[in-house]
Amino acid sequence: MHRFLLTPRWWGINVFVALAVPFCLFMGSWQLGRFEDRVATHREASAERPAGEAAAPLASLLPVDKKTSGRLASVSGEYAEQLLVPERRLDGKSGFYVLTLLRTDSGKAVPVVRGWLPGAVDPDRAPAAPTGRVEVTGALQASETSTSKGVYSRGGLPAGQLGVISAASLVNMVPYELYDAWLTVQTPADGLTPVPAQAPTNTGLDLKAFQNLGYTGEWFVFVGFVLFMWFRLYRREVEALRDAEAGLLPDGAAPSPAAAAPEGAGGGPQVTASARPAE
Repeated sequence: MHRFLLTPRWWGINVFVALAVPFCLFMGSWQLGRFEDRVATHREASAERPAGEAAAPLASLLPVDKKTSGRLASVSGEYAEQLLVPERRLDGKSGFYVLTLLRTDSGKAVPVVRGWLPGAVDPDRAPAAPTGRVEVTGALQASETSTSKGVYSRGGLPAGQLGVISAASLVNMVPYELYDAWLTVQTPADGLTPVPAQAPTNTGLDLKAFQNLGYTGEWFVFVGFVLFMWFRLYRREVEALRDAEAGLLPDGAAPSPAAAAPEGAGGGPQVTASARPAE
């Protein structure tokens, strides 16, 4: 009865199932691994730094990655140009960052966000940076991009304002080299509110993380669907063969071998009636 599994049609079905099931399992496992990686990095990024963690020299933490982002970095130099970063929210309120460039001993400058003020941008409200040589300690952050959360990327800002905190945005505004990173001071000063360090990119449980989880479910559902369809086709084929053997095929279907045999094919004598005229 199961010899139909060796027909060319069923060979094709079986090969498809044999390839589709492991492929879907692999893709589902890969998507699940991506989700678990994002969960792990989210936990690492959300974990509090050890109390009293010593600040490391800025140069030793560069370039910024997932491990060094948020670490306390220290650097010495003199404050230079000051810029204001508009439309930055903190604790649900709109305001602006006060950013000052720090010229380091290496000649390069690093942007330092000294704090946040509520309300619209107002240069008169921004306190001036300390003069002379200073040592700054702040949480290390990677340069922002135009797609970073909360940035002002529309352009058209007046002089003295900056939409995206990055070396690429500052390169045409200052005549010296810049570090591809920035610091946010964590101790309040001059009436400014400290800006908390942000988690590194692609480390939070964002939409992408839950997309990975959704794709995981889809691939595993595909596995179940492929197996369900195979068993459905197999069962239908078996039932059709049983019906054919029992002579239960519907009208118009091919007759069974027994029904198709001519009378007398079973080997018995054939009786032929002939009309003879009466004498």
